Amino acid sequence: MTTPPQPDPTGTAPVHLHVCVTCRRGLPASDNPQGRQLHDALMALARDNPQVVIHEVSCLAACDEGCTAVVASPGKWGWLLARLGPEKAADLLAYTAAYAASRSGTVMPSRRPASLSDMVRGRFPASLFSGA
Repeated sequence: MTTPPQPDPTGTAPVHLHVCVTCRRGLPASDNPQGRQLHDALMALARDNPQVVIHEVSCLAACDEGCTAVVASPGKWGWLLARLGPEKAADLLAYTAAYAASRSGTVMPSRRPASLSDMVRGRFPASLFSGA
C-alpha cells in the first residue's frame, strides 16, 4: 500500500497552475485565445515568483465554463477553476497565495478575491497530485 502524500507543513511546496491555452470563453476562434492571454499574463506576473509554476495544457474539457485552470500542490486538494480570463490574472495569483498558505488547499470563498467568487467547478484528491 502506498503512503498518501502529506501536506507540506512549511508551505514551501510550489503551487502548480495548469492553464488551458485553447480556451476561448465562448468567443470565435482566433490566433490569441483568451486562455493563451491568461497564461501569458500569469507568466509575466509570476516571473519572479518561484512558488508558482505555470503549465500550459491544450484542453481541460470544460469549454462551456470559459477559460479554465487547475491549481494543485502535492498533499493538497486540486481545484478546477473556471470563468477566468486575462483580466483576472493578478487575482488568480492572489488566490494561489491563499491556496499555498492553506494546509489542505481549501480556500474559503471569503478568502478569495471577489472576482473569483464563482470560479470553483470541482476538486480532486491530493493523491492525484503527488508530483503536481
